[in-house]
Amino acid sequence: MATSKSMKNKNLSLKEITNSYLKMSLLRFCVVGSVDDGKSTLIGRLLYDTKSILIDQLKSVKNASIIKGNKEINLAFFTDGLKLEREKGITIDVAYRYFYTPFRKFIIADTPGHFEFTRNMVTGSSLCNLVIILIDATKGITEQTRRHAFIASLMQIPHLVVCINKIDLVNYDKKIYYDIVEQFMTFSSKLNISDIHFIPISAKYGDNVVKRSKNTKWYDGPTLLWLLNNIYIRSDYNYIDARFAVQFTISNKLTLNSSYGIAGKVLSGVFRNNDKIITLPKNEKARIIAIHSANKELNETFYYENVILYVDVPLNVSCGDIIVKENNLPEVNDKISAMFCWLSEVPSNNQEYLLIHISKKVECKITDILYKIDVNTLKRYNNDNVITINEIGRFNLQLNESIYYDSFRKNKHTGSFILVCPFTHETVAAGMIV
Repeated sequence: MATSKSMKNKNLSLKEITNSYLKMSLLRFCVVGSVDDGKSTLIGRLLYDTKSILIDQLKSVKNASIIKGNKEINLAFFTDGLKLEREKGITIDVAYRYFYTPFRKFIIADTPGHFEFTRNMVTGSSLCNLVIILIDATKGITEQTRRHAFIASLMQIPHLVVCINKIDLVNYDKKIYYDIVEQFMTFSSKLNISDIHFIPISAKYGDNVVKRSKNTKWYDGPTLLWLLNNIYIRSDYNYIDARFAVQFTISNKLTLNSSYGIAGKVLSGVFRNNDKIITLPKNEKARIIAIHSANKELNETFYYENVILYVDVPLNVSCGDIIVKENNLPEVNDKISAMFCWLSEVPSNNQEYLLIHISKKVECKITDILYKIDVNTLKRYNNDNVITINEIGRFNLQLNESIYYDSFRKNKHTGSFILVCPFTHETVAAGMIV
């Protein structure tokens, strides 16, 4: 693993090193692109050049490379973990890898490039701060490039890095690079993406990935790793709308000073001691008197922390309920309109589905398919009553009971849901409430 100079200091205790690691910010990003654009190779290069590969894993990949007849180590094998993936040379499932530098921790999702696995990009990017879209410099922008850019926009991912890969195969041609940049900017101007960066790279040889390349002196931007280390992500999170998902309650015998404890996860916003809260859907009121996390008492708790909220009165809450602040309530309705990505090979029909929103499960039915979108032209098509796999559009849902939610644009966690077939338990769609 890459370590900072301070971590290498022999005078530091294990506790100090651990605390230093825990204080690092976490960046989640996924790598997408068309087939053979070099996604797995790029991730392998990042892991290899940051010395984030374990010795036994390195040995295994070297042996696999020799068996496949590669003269050099095949960097893609670091993420193509399934035997079938290595045999066929493709990515089938979403592969997650973890590494860190002296500046930041990272979780990487390597998503498949094939059209039939587009749905995996939706799941792989759902919690990401950033998406890296790879474009093969010898091929230029493809339909999958447009599809992935549109999904990144649909998922409200704040940062997009477009890496024009295999720049070595076009002799590091400046004109080819800028032509692709211009074409992408023309298309992306129709999307809701505010922060886009372009980098010419060679994942195979490492140009502009971790180290700056001497072959692209005409490029004066950052390397990919520098950008990942320094891109500002604090504003990516919603610190305004306080939402807490209840998991379970704590027995009075175990609670702090006979108070009442509620365990769960902060989905957004900030909760502090003495905050006045209200439970939904039961509308019970209380005041926070203490916050605990991993046997440590906190004055406040933020996004995605698992904590116990201790309140001054007993509350009748259970898994599926949410806690909010009195002066900041979410929407409530049994009818919602949402953008969708259809994930199932079985087309939509008139059957009922199970909507899972946070931890709540509600029966529902699609009442209207308002439109579907052509990802190449971004045109909307109406008058279509059937949704098939990988299609994207907007529909209306009628729920058997009301849910509490925010729009996806405002709050990803309370504004998203999945639809599940009640008979096969297959996830058929991912939805983003409008």
